[in-house]
Amino acid sequence: MRFASLGSGSRGNATIVTHGKTTLMIDCGFSAREAEKRLQQLDIDARSLTAILITHEHADHMAGVRVMARKHRLPVYATPGTAGCLPADISAYIREFNCHERFTINDIEVEPFPVPHDAREPSQFVFTNGQHRLGLLTDVGSITPLIEDTLNACDGLLLETNHDMTMLEQGEYPEHLKRRVGGRLGHLNNVQSATLLEKIDTSKLQHIMAMHISEKNNCPSIVVPLLAKALQCEENWIGVAEQDAGFGWRELVTR
Repeated sequence: MRFASLGSGSRGNATIVTHGKTTLMIDCGFSAREAEKRLQQLDIDARSLTAILITHEHADHMAGVRVMARKHRLPVYATPGTAGCLPADISAYIREFNCHERFTINDIEVEPFPVPHDAREPSQFVFTNGQHRLGLLTDVGSITPLIEDTLNACDGLLLETNHDMTMLEQGEYPEHLKRRVGGRLGHLNNVQSATLLEKIDTSKLQHIMAMHISEKNNCPSIVVPLLAKALQCEENWIGVAEQDAGFGWRELVTR
């Protein structure tokens, strides 16, 4: 199973997971034209996508979904709450899923789970090919016992490290936005993410990527040492997803 990112942050998000003949796009927060350009950089033809999965309805996660679905006739998987926010003219492409039930898209099993975020019915995912588990956790304001249980023993983990608490507090955001980002339904700060890593079973971890890093309230030079300390690993082992470039292909292998 391989995975990559087209970009990660407040200006757009999209993740690619592929195994066998199945290629999933998780979120499409870029215009369809931009998403297609970024897919080409990963040697993916947009026409070869199997489906789009949406974590929630915010624009930086679904801006290009309507055009991509219509242009390439792609099924769009979403919770009922998220589906209710999608344009009516793609209703024929929408496949609703229960946030507490696993489902399969061809070669990949998807395990959705609910998360605290200021959206209608947000979810995140663990992807499985029968041998490896890849966890995705972004756009989450606080860690729940369910999140900890679900992300145990992943082989790969895409983990939000949105903001440094001091930078957010002292930064230029208006007070209401600071409260939203740092609140229970906002985004994970660096300490929350590092603490999660200390709590869950990371013994199988082959890759970890720091995701959704704020360009104004955080920086990789703060994130990487914290995660490395939590995992007791070298700093160069921590991957970072960039807003403009995402990250290239990573692969989960059998050891």
